[in-house]
Amino acid sequence: MHNTASASSPVNKKKKEKAAQEAATLAIDAFHSTFYNKDFGVYYETTECKKRAAIWTQAMYWDMLTNAYKRTGDAKYLNSLNDFFEGMKRQYANFDWHNEKEWFIYDDIMWWVISLARGYELTENQRYLALSESGFDRVWNGSEKVGDKGSYDPENGGMFWMFKDPAKGKMSCINYPTVIAAMTLYNITEKKEYLNKAKEIYRWSRENVFDLSDGKVADSKHGNGRPAWKTHVYNQATCIGAAVMLYKETGEEFYKQDAILAADYVKNKMSDSKGILFVENGVEQGIYTAIFAEYIIRLIEDCNQKQYLPWMRYNIENGWKNRDARNLTYKDFNKPCPTEVLEVYDASACPALMQVIP
Repeated sequence: MHNTASASSPVNKKKKEKAAQEAATLAIDAFHSTFYNKDFGVYYETTECKKRAAIWTQAMYWDMLTNAYKRTGDAKYLNSLNDFFEGMKRQYANFDWHNEKEWFIYDDIMWWVISLARGYELTENQRYLALSESGFDRVWNGSEKVGDKGSYDPENGGMFWMFKDPAKGKMSCINYPTVIAAMTLYNITEKKEYLNKAKEIYRWSRENVFDLSDGKVADSKHGNGRPAWKTHVYNQATCIGAAVMLYKETGEEFYKQDAILAADYVKNKMSDSKGILFVENGVEQGIYTAIFAEYIIRLIEDCNQKQYLPWMRYNIENGWKNRDARNLTYKDFNKPCPTEVLEVYDASACPALMQVIP
């Protein structure tokens, strides 16, 4: 009679952990090798490799590489970050935030403010921090060269989305990322101005684009009108991230409860009956789950909310099961990865989750 190890034995647990780590590495390596243009130093938009991906989504791919390095400690990811930074400089006006041909919407800048600050946390590269701080200042205070007064509204609060056009409204996709950027820079620099700005913009967001009854985040608010209650996973994600970061700093319970409420809304209202995350088919919207990965893990780890782990693992297992021969995955985890042209946005979800979910 042979003694066989149970499924929950330490030996089998280690085997599963090793297999998961190997899969996560396969996923990020396949994603990077398929979409990263070594000559240009940025990511292509599709597997056709004809043009660069949207500027703001490049920051998400930076975060994915950052997380791969944190997970593995493998220097190849750090080298890729260095190459990517140089490529971004070449492709996007040397990170000149006042070049409105390349940097023409406030949130495009703010996503990179966040990612560069994270790059500094990882490497202590002063260039990353300097660019992150100057980018934050450009968004908050505006640009004489461009002729805009900045995203921040000193009279009514909140952050506008577009240069020189307040009618475009105050979008969640600039307000919550501003909180995250401010908190990341505060954690690095300990400058109180960042903490104060984070609290102010979070307060405006909570009062104007957050539903305290169920945790949904509105897409935007225009003037004094009602919020546009169109929900997107990435807005839920940044709401979660902003709330978690403020909770960690202040210990005020309502921040944590907001984050839980926002996560529960995604789980209960933005997933199918089995828990698979919904997808959106608009321009660049395949990136939304990759952004969600960045912030749901912060709620899980920083607020000890481990109840979300089985849900996230179930999504990963289904997405990875449906990978193609290249080890690429699709944004809809219920479907096999398409064999035709695949967008980088739509391929990002599963590898992003795999880098952070233990």
